[in-house]
Amino acid sequence: MREYFEKGWIKFPCDAQVLDWVNAVRGPAWAAVEAPENAHWHQCEGSWFVGVDALPNDAVGAVAAGPALGGAAYEFASHLFGSLKLHPAQLSVIYPGYPKPREGESAAAGRYRRKRDGAHLDGLKLEGPERQRRMGEYHAWVLGVGLSDSAQAPLVVWEGSHLRLAAMLRRAFEGLPEAVWPRVDLTAVYQAARADIFEQCQRVELRAAAGEAYLVHRFALHGVAPWEGGAGAPRMIAYFRPELADRRRWLMAD
Repeated sequence: MREYFEKGWIKFPCDAQVLDWVNAVRGPAWAAVEAPENAHWHQCEGSWFVGVDALPNDAVGAVAAGPALGGAAYEFASHLFGSLKLHPAQLSVIYPGYPKPREGESAAAGRYRRKRDGAHLDGLKLEGPERQRRMGEYHAWVLGVGLSDSAQAPLVVWEGSHLRLAAMLRRAFEGLPEAVWPRVDLTAVYQAARADIFEQCQRVELRAAAGEAYLVHRFALHGVAPWEGGAGAPRMIAYFRPELADRRRWLMAD
């Protein structure tokens, strides 16, 4: 498992526990995509269902009478910070043509989404009239579980980027009480680190068929590649990003 700490990601093959979970949640997942209350999550002219907190799972990942989330990927994740309460999973669904323009998005942002896969650090938010980047969420890890067999629009990760972004955050928060971390403007240092990552780190594409899973480091720069080619079945991934209450541990742990 050393590659997770060195590269910032690790992929796990399909196993029976995960496949049982996938078979139990796939129906409710597609129902959530089609639910009227989730219509606002259909973005980029219908080419992306963002699906934040869209899967109606409980704190162990179970939906209705289905099984809890298990398998090698989740077990490895649980060894990192212990057993964490799971939030309703994000359902990220990509359709042919992604990425089309997103409502309210600037032309520059659209180009970045196409050329740089919309690369971002999870939890880093754009806030205020000056659109400053501040840390708003403190995740333990990012776990993606494939709910479809589409190989289109894979997750993209820049290997080793987690080490550079971790160093950036530690310098930015050094000597500051945790209470003020959400108010620290990270815009300039993040943009500089991101530019360095694009230049120095290898871009890799991670695909997950149904029942396969990958774990991505909380500080890894990642995004979604554009859909290539013509029509095809949509790609659906369920993402879990549980938060850590201990922010000091979030910052300092590997």
